[in-house]
Amino acid sequence: MNRLSSPQELEALRESIVQSRDTSRRCLTICGGTGCLALGAEELIDAFRSEVDSRGLSSGVNIRVTGCPGFCERGPLVVIEPENILYQRVRPKDVAEIVSETIVSGKIIDRLLYVDPNTGQKAVHENEIPFYRKQLRLLLADSSRIDPNNIDDYIALGGYSALVKALFNMSPVDVLEEVRTANLRGRGGGGFATARKWQTTRDAEGEPKYVICNCDEGDPGAFMDRSLMEGNPHSAIEGMLIGAYAIGSNEGFIYVRNEYPLAVLHAGTAIRQAEECGLLGDNILGSGFSCRISINRGGGAFVCGESTALMASLEGKVGEPRAKYTHTSEKGLWEKPTNLNNVETWANVPLIINNGADWYRQIGTENSKGTKIFSLVGKVNNTGLVEVPMGMTLREIVMDIGGGVPKGNRLKAIQTGGPSGGCIPESMLDIPVDFDELDKVGSMMGSGGMIVMDETNCMVDIARYFISFLEGESCGKCVPCREGLKRMHEILTDITEGRGEEEDIERLEHLSETLTDSALCGLGQTAPNPVLTSIRYFRDEYQAHIRDKRCPAGVCKALITYSISDKCPGCGLCIKLCPQGAITLVEKKKPVLLDQEKCIKCGACYDVCRLDSVIVK
Repeated sequence: MNRLSSPQELEALRESIVQSRDTSRRCLTICGGTGCLALGAEELIDAFRSEVDSRGLSSGVNIRVTGCPGFCERGPLVVIEPENILYQRVRPKDVAEIVSETIVSGKIIDRLLYVDPNTGQKAVHENEIPFYRKQLRLLLADSSRIDPNNIDDYIALGGYSALVKALFNMSPVDVLEEVRTANLRGRGGGGFATARKWQTTRDAEGEPKYVICNCDEGDPGAFMDRSLMEGNPHSAIEGMLIGAYAIGSNEGFIYVRNEYPLAVLHAGTAIRQAEECGLLGDNILGSGFSCRISINRGGGAFVCGESTALMASLEGKVGEPRAKYTHTSEKGLWEKPTNLNNVETWANVPLIINNGADWYRQIGTENSKGTKIFSLVGKVNNTGLVEVPMGMTLREIVMDIGGGVPKGNRLKAIQTGGPSGGCIPESMLDIPVDFDELDKVGSMMGSGGMIVMDETNCMVDIARYFISFLEGESCGKCVPCREGLKRMHEILTDITEGRGEEEDIERLEHLSETLTDSALCGLGQTAPNPVLTSIRYFRDEYQAHIRDKRCPAGVCKALITYSISDKCPGCGLCIKLCPQGAITLVEKKKPVLLDQEKCIKCGACYDVCRLDSVIVK
């Protein structure tokens, strides 16, 4: 592709791409995101290519491999255009039938359609599925329309038109003011006003100035930034270029963890193709504005999601945070003014520039505008990525979009904001999800992790798990975080193992206060959230562990006992699965016997029993 030297050439290219595409032509769109690849999508893609070639259909059928369309629970996903037929949980063995029946004959294969578990209705198209119906997919929608390795797909959908508008119709101050009016807040966790950060970086003394895209997402169960970078890396790159123009920067970095190989690959391809087109590099589209972007890979340290630790890592130093007596927007990377936003924040910028701040402000709540992407995981029927307007309630997200809790269990709590987020009880499901409302109940938006827990989850054990995770990820630089998390982990372990004391709850609250007030960075300052909220909303579970030496959820091994009820028919399934040989059948069609001395409380018998004959106390 020739290097473009003007906006007119870009528009001519866009028109040429659109006109060259036959919208009536069949196209197989296959999810090639990490989740679907883990479910065998690579073999599926190869099988489709082989089948289409062997039938001589290559000239009439396109195959497009895209990023994640969000519905991870039902992957691998295949959409057949132009009819937009959605098939779910597709396997290589289904390929020949799809090609012969749907591609060639135009017939629908019922068994591959989504079936609503509540109504029994089959959905042929994406918008008929409850998971998608309540979403507002401003960012995620293009991930299922674009081959991330083909810049033509992004350009055809209007890609880089926002950059043209900014460079040729707006001054840097105009761009900054548009983002300010839109009230875009950072999606990386803190919810800080994006324009304010840009303004501080622009006004700071020192050259050069840098822009950084944070794709070092490390929260357990969170994959929003990864999926955006895998599926539509150009949206973040275009946002970075617009931000760099507004700030006065000519160099940017995408910091992505090395455990995200697909994101690294697609971001690198996008950068190379944008450079070849003249959309990145020197004198972009003849505007006089130049900017280069490169990729830096992180080693997977959770603390490197914090701005100063990330920048230290970029400099080749140990990824440790520093005290922010001076903000990174004034002295950041190599002591120069630096602006850091995450992938989702940057991807919002082209939307604002193209559609205007007034359009953007119509979405969301008074102080939280636009949409937010959440990774909905845990004890919920429809796991995956969901993008909703700010202000939608937790109930709508979990029960309507997520499809509720599996196996008819009762929803107990939802943790938002990653390992440093709070656990919100079922009684508060109707709170609107935005930056301010989550903060009021002791949680936070964070980067967008949302973990659903049911009655089989022990809230004391949940708090212990997240404190253990944060203890392991702490850099150890400051005493409150290093020693405080270690001590909190010890206390929580004692409680879950039957050694808890009445004073332990007060000790945890005191340690939490110390960390919040004195830890060096956000990791330590927010680490107590899961402990504080679990005590605040589930104090009775702590008291049961401490006073009664009992785990109400039947999770903490030291505090539970497995036994066999009289209704056990002696089927023997538990005998086969018991790793210790602790279960024996004395008489046919009579209850089995469980040797308590041999039992290691692994729960295998409980999991396999279909008749509820295994009792946990």
